Amino acid sequence: SHGNKEVFSCRGILLAVQWFWDRGHKDITVFVPSWRKEQPRPDVLITDQYILRDLEKKKILVFTPSRRVGGKRVVCYDDRFIVKLAHESDGVVVSNDTYRDLQNERPEWKRFIEERLLMYSFVNDKY
Repeated sequence: SHGNKEVFSCRGILLAVQWFWDRGHKDITVFVPSWRKEQPRPDVLITDQYILRDLEKKKILVFTPSRRVGGKRVVCYDDRFIVKLAHESDGVVVSNDTYRDLQNERPEWKRFIEERLLMYSFVNDKY
């Protein structure tokens, strides 16, 4: 949301990570589809891609798998990665997604998502 739905803003990810880090939360995992590492196209803009690589080196960011099949990109369902890790590590999910489909997938996830989903917003560069 930092890029106002016009551009994928890697700076927004860094601002969110920094906000939690500054408050003493050091066990932070960011999931990003691996195709975000690719050269941006005019219809899929991305800014400050180097931030993704920097966060990956610091073991804060994990790229979720994707591949090409018959010239088309096939991506995994990264929402499942997010909810599974947060549930297993007794963490919090920071997202504006409500994960409705996953609430119905596993009963223990329903209550977890209801109680551990932290929604957010940006005001310019303020998280």
